[in-house]
Amino acid sequence: MSEALQLRHEPNRHVEIATDGGALLMRYVYRPHVPANEAPRPYAHPVCSLAGDVLTNFRPNDHPWHHGLSLTITRVDDVNFWGGPSHRAADGYQWRDDHGAQIHRAWRTLTPSRMEETLDWCDAKSGRELLHERRVLGATLVEGGWSLHWTSELLNVTGHDLPLGNYHALGGLAGSHYTGLQFRGARDLLDAHGDATIGIRAEGDLAGEAAVQGAAARWLEWSCQHDGSLRRTRIRFENPGGPLPWFVRERNPIAAFAFHRAEPQSLAAGATLRLEHRITFTTP
Repeated sequence: MSEALQLRHEPNRHVEIATDGGALLMRYVYRPHVPANEAPRPYAHPVCSLAGDVLTNFRPNDHPWHHGLSLTITRVDDVNFWGGPSHRAADGYQWRDDHGAQIHRAWRTLTPSRMEETLDWCDAKSGRELLHERRVLGATLVEGGWSLHWTSELLNVTGHDLPLGNYHALGGLAGSHYTGLQFRGARDLLDAHGDATIGIRAEGDLAGEAAVQGAAARWLEWSCQHDGSLRRTRIRFENPGGPLPWFVRERNPIAAFAFHRAEPQSLAAGATLRLEHRITFTTP
């Protein structure tokens, strides 16, 4: 690629990845200003195609706790890091005082190809630290677009085993296994007008929400067409470590790298959960 990438930093607020020509690809807000019941956490928004089309949505009216591209875990030791009302089998969705917050601590490296930071995942009410995270983001240009590599290493610092849950695994809400890195897409991803090249597909010749939701696959692709520009973008979500049970909602729209589904996952005291993902945005 003839063009390179640059990093712009507004201290104590956000960093931006842009082309040398100045076109914004991603703004990563590491000190967010959002309500506590949305489980504050660093997020990327806007995320744009190389052609300039906005691909993410921040605080959409249907789920304000969906924050562009962000890493979440539905429940960690009964703390809600997803945001919004919490679901329990006994009484369903209720607003509860149980939200967590991810707190940026420091940058270790800050270049377009390696943005390395440390964070703590805390119970907002008590301040108790549950997880310490080392997060590395890296942007690269590819043919027809650009790619974001996201790696998170989550260390259990509580001194006891931590249950990592989702509402499907915890019972009472079948199919609701959303957790992990989530991408809340712009309204343009809603586009469906009989064109077979637009929509959701995944490894194994799977096509459409009903087929992809909950299916174990190493990758899925979401193709859309943008209002105004009429350009198209293909977003490819990949899990290099192997198949995982994707969580997708076509009408919201959302795609989440759900690292577990059927049963709560236990993270032993002192153990580290490693998540590695790649998202590529191209204009066909």
